[in-house]
Amino acid sequence: MALSRLEKVQVWLLKAAAGLLFALFRLLSPRSGAPSGSRKLPPVSCPLLLMSATRLAHKIRKKEVSSVEVVQAYINRIQEVNPFLNAVTKDRFDAALQEAKQVDVLIEEETGGEEVLEDRLPLLGVPLSVKESFALQGMPFTCGMVSRKGVVATVDAPPVALLKRVGAIPMGVTNTSELCMWCESNNHLHGITNNPYDFQRIPGGSSGGEGSILGGAGAVIGVGSDIGGSIRMPCFFNGIFGHKTTPGVVSLENQFPVCSGRQAEFCSSGPMCRYAEDLLPMLRIMAGPNAGMLSLDTKVDLKKLRFFTIPHDGGSPMTSPVSEELMAAQRKVVERLEADLGVKVQEVHFPEFRYGIQIWDTYMSLPDKEGKLPTPFVELMGEPGKSTWPFWELLKRMVGRSDHTMAAIGLALLEKARVTEPSAFIIQQKERLQKNIDELLGTDGVFLYPSHPRVAPKHHHPLFRPADCAYTGIINMLGLPVTQCPLGLGEEGLPLGVQVGAGRLQDHLTLEVALYLEKTFGGWRDPGAN
Repeated sequence: MALSRLEKVQVWLLKAAAGLLFALFRLLSPRSGAPSGSRKLPPVSCPLLLMSATRLAHKIRKKEVSSVEVVQAYINRIQEVNPFLNAVTKDRFDAALQEAKQVDVLIEEETGGEEVLEDRLPLLGVPLSVKESFALQGMPFTCGMVSRKGVVATVDAPPVALLKRVGAIPMGVTNTSELCMWCESNNHLHGITNNPYDFQRIPGGSSGGEGSILGGAGAVIGVGSDIGGSIRMPCFFNGIFGHKTTPGVVSLENQFPVCSGRQAEFCSSGPMCRYAEDLLPMLRIMAGPNAGMLSLDTKVDLKKLRFFTIPHDGGSPMTSPVSEELMAAQRKVVERLEADLGVKVQEVHFPEFRYGIQIWDTYMSLPDKEGKLPTPFVELMGEPGKSTWPFWELLKRMVGRSDHTMAAIGLALLEKARVTEPSAFIIQQKERLQKNIDELLGTDGVFLYPSHPRVAPKHHHPLFRPADCAYTGIINMLGLPVTQCPLGLGEEGLPLGVQVGAGRLQDHLTLEVALYLEKTFGGWRDPGAN
């Protein structure tokens, strides 16, 4: 079914506004990036940086390496790469070293043996990075807002607290997009974050600082949140693994901004890491008392699963076409699945995917059960004061006086232009899609879908194609678990990847496929290697 005349006008207005904002940005903003003369990250030289968190924890418990040695290795790496990446906005190195010393003492004094430590403290002594929109006690809690400069977290967000409780050692907090509502991690408080594979490219957002420092081997595990692709886009652009959990499993408490309206139905917190074997144990820990909702202890036989591949969104006029390079990578996954497992991967198409960005925008704006609408974006921009006037901020931006990024101003302008009543046509498309995809997947179905229509774009270029995030955002609206998996590097030396999704609460299926894809395609690649 074609878009209505009103919706066609909305598409045109979105493209026109995006083009105008991009042109204004290019005209008014200086170039930014890594230190002059730099083109590539230093290669990883310390073997400890090339081990999974699971393996590091094992070696620490067995006293084959000390936690202090591991933490110091990551301190050295962060200090080496962060000047190029601007990913870590505030470190806690001194505290981390003190905590590592306490870990080593604890291991020396433990009389119950390694098995006791593994059961009680599975991540004992392992470094952890944290997205700055999660509260980490004693650390900045700003979400890239100039108006929140000086705000410090007084508690830990539950997923962070749970990871600390089992021995993980936070190293610092990482950059985000302003208010976590853009696909590039850039703000006027901490600056712009770079992609470790190409400093002129974006690391994604809003968990872009996490993606960048993980991809650059400055971290081994981290935590992110995802309401439109904020885990998966950074993981794709930075060549790492990331899991968007089934909503309602991992707590969203003590994050900023707070979900409102129906947004908590679509937002998930989850693990980000370089090695696939760390995904499941991290998820089990982060889920806390809700881990029982998932079948994480169930053994998965990939040969007994039903596989589907969705090559693209059907040709939405609002998104970029999927590049041939990424479509070829997804076809290779299909070929290997069929050859290695003896399964038949069925190609399927959902015409409703064409309306992905409209579905995402509509459902993000719906009221909750009590009829309360989501907090307006202009109100969040003005936090903790009055709502922002986006047209005034645009004028201030033209003379370099606004505290807000062009992306945030653009989103606020689009919010002002939004039609008050949700489109019945778009609601219908989403409900039909939900019914059809739930019936298709059941409890044993897995699907492949592009993580993004193109590899990591250059800085600020998403301003011109803001709807490309529909490839991740539509999965949020469907409430499905999905894992972004790296598939090596493309012709420009940039990461390739694919989303692996499954039915609601079937997270264990996508995590098992991630292990297979890592073994088959090689997983994360050192961006500094030749």
